[in-house]
Amino acid sequence: MPELKRLHAGHAPAVLAFELANRAYFAASISDRGDEFFDQFTDRHSALLAEQEAGICAFYVLVAEDGSVLGRFNLYDLEDGTAALGYRVARHVAGRGVATATVRELCRLAAARHGLRTLRAATARDNAASQKVLAKAGFAPVGPADPADLGGKPGNWYERDLEAQPCEVPPS
Repeated sequence: MPELKRLHAGHAPAVLAFELANRAYFAASISDRGDEFFDQFTDRHSALLAEQEAGICAFYVLVAEDGSVLGRFNLYDLEDGTAALGYRVARHVAGRGVATATVRELCRLAAARHGLRTLRAATARDNAASQKVLAKAGFAPVGPADPADLGGKPGNWYERDLEAQPCEVPPS
């Protein structure tokens, strides 16, 4: 059974493999990270860990039993009980409820481990899969997102009040 784990230095090879294996799949719905991301992956991974250590962000990976990464789930811009959520799952597990279940679990962790009260997530209007995940995980649309936040695409912000909604993981 896959396990949601806090990102650490030892995850670097599996995260890079995940990003490379799914690059074209991700680029079809969200902005491509670009060659520079891959060329400077080690430095970028270290920078993420430093941000996490500073309490600015909290990064998680969904790890399969074989140690491969099935998804990345990030809380960023943690401030005043609020954070933004970003996530991506591997193509071979997409459409199977993995993202929804893991976002629900991250909502629980956001409240319990990080003391957050509100999570926000932006998604492009043409990313129906992400909108469905957010709705199933208890997020509601709250207004338009700046296209700069979505690689130039129009989209919307979604929000979940972690205090008003219980953090149990409901059935799909």
